[in-house]
Amino acid sequence: MGGAGSRYQGAGQRAHIGSFASGGGRGITTATVDPVTGALTVLNVVDDFPDASCLALSLDRQVLYTAGGTDHGLAAAYRITADGLAALGRPVPVEGLGPTHLSVVEDRLLTANYTSGSVSALRIAGDGRPQGPAAVLTHRGRGPDPERQTGPHAHHVAPDPSGRWVLGVDLGTDSVRVCVPDPAGGPLRVHAETPLRTGSGPREVAFHPCGDVAYVIHELEPQLTVCRWDAGSGRLHPTGEVPLGSAEATSDTREYPSVALVSGNGRFVWAAVRGSNLITTLSLADGPEKPRITDVVDCGGQWPRHLAADPSGRHLYVCNEWSGDVTWFDTDPESGRLHPAGKLDVPAAACVVLA
Repeated sequence: MGGAGSRYQGAGQRAHIGSFASGGGRGITTATVDPVTGALTVLNVVDDFPDASCLALSLDRQVLYTAGGTDHGLAAAYRITADGLAALGRPVPVEGLGPTHLSVVEDRLLTANYTSGSVSALRIAGDGRPQGPAAVLTHRGRGPDPERQTGPHAHHVAPDPSGRWVLGVDLGTDSVRVCVPDPAGGPLRVHAETPLRTGSGPREVAFHPCGDVAYVIHELEPQLTVCRWDAGSGRLHPTGEVPLGSAEATSDTREYPSVALVSGNGRFVWAAVRGSNLITTLSLADGPEKPRITDVVDCGGQWPRHLAADPSGRHLYVCNEWSGDVTWFDTDPESGRLHPAGKLDVPAAACVVLA
């Protein structure tokens, strides 16, 4: 996908923000990032892929991928340039419905398809564009929730730190599947499946920098599950749970956690909780397997769907879907506590990545 010399020069850090077309989103908004304050300023908007509900960067960070579509899911690629984004060919079908997450594993683009309960793999060409046909792994199973778990709902797919395995989190089956990429280009192959609390609706997984601890955040129950990860055997072992519900939440406020983000230095976990619209800071001072809540702040909007931190760890960005904005916070390097610092209007903001 090109050497380091082909990357645009002198443009500074960028934030790429995807949005939902159904909520009035405009596609992908690219903003410049102030190197000192972390403030965002819109550079341009690419609207040829309006339902850009999830984003991911190529391994060399020169190509931005997106996926979306409530019916037949599509994936697209854009070269990152000094002026913004340049499309790399036409969108490609993922052969799945309702993609909610995507990641790059070696020369494959993987998408987790919520509605169809599947994970798709697309080959990545030499110039970075995804190529079909997609190889699809279809999940099986269901959970007890009569509205949300009548079948599988793959929500997140990501490689483990060793690069040997791919983990697929399924909200509908209350489980995490550990898979092996197919070197021949076929679907992922299931190696093991870890059941989690029945009815909890696991949504995403995040790894600690140490490589052997992972955190699974749940959507249908406000909690975080701590897991020991064994890369040698490809096994995930739950070891504990941390409630994320707010003590101030009223009886008619249901809380839906969306994402957990581990700080780059491995000292904190930040968790977003929709409904109560909060960002929770969990300290890892007692060890990666013993997170404890030390701070809770308002997200600055409504329905915080996604989090991202800048490489310095000084700023945290929050995509608030319902209020249509991205808020950012200054982070305390000692405590991990968050201090509101600014807001950028982005209708139906769904996902943000920094490049």
